[in-house]
Amino acid sequence: MAERQLWLLRHGATEWAINGRHTGNTDIPLLPEGELEAKALEPILSKQSFAAVFTSPLQRARRTCELAGLAKRAEVLDELKEWNYGDYEGITSQEIHQTNPNWSIWSDGCPNGEDAKTVQNRCESVINRAITAPGQGDIALFAHGHILRALSGTWLGLGAEGGKLLIIGTACINILGFEHGLRAISRWNAPTEWMF
Repeated sequence: MAERQLWLLRHGATEWAINGRHTGNTDIPLLPEGELEAKALEPILSKQSFAAVFTSPLQRARRTCELAGLAKRAEVLDELKEWNYGDYEGITSQEIHQTNPNWSIWSDGCPNGEDAKTVQNRCESVINRAITAPGQGDIALFAHGHILRALSGTWLGLGAEGGKLLIIGTACINILGFEHGLRAISRWNAPTEWMF
């Protein structure tokens, strides 16, 4: 049997994503261009065989999953919620650096929010759920930028902090898989027009 791959699908564009504002639990909708990005995923994802589809409970991820054609199969997974930014919710890194110049989400976490270790525990739970899901085929995960980066770092054995080395654009396709039995990146940050 082929080794299962994880398809990481960040939601389409939102106002705060475009403005660089940390959007954790604030449940904002997709912009019209974000809906178009999500719809562009459907022709690619419809050709794939997924054993399971999981989505964050936040509407931007659920709507992306719906427009990509996989909502009927999707199961909401709370562990896929975005990083809890606590006091930094809704503000930009540039604004944070005005009062805390050396701050990094990866090493410092967020006051009254989550740190990398807490997020890594969630990522490990998601990975375990994905690799043990019954059935044949890959797994689709609809979520958010920081949580998917942290999940990727965890997959690669770098811990959640390893996500600092990766960038994920809105509605791009990222695939985690294996190379000679070792966890690896199969595709990264591929816009729909670059796929297959």
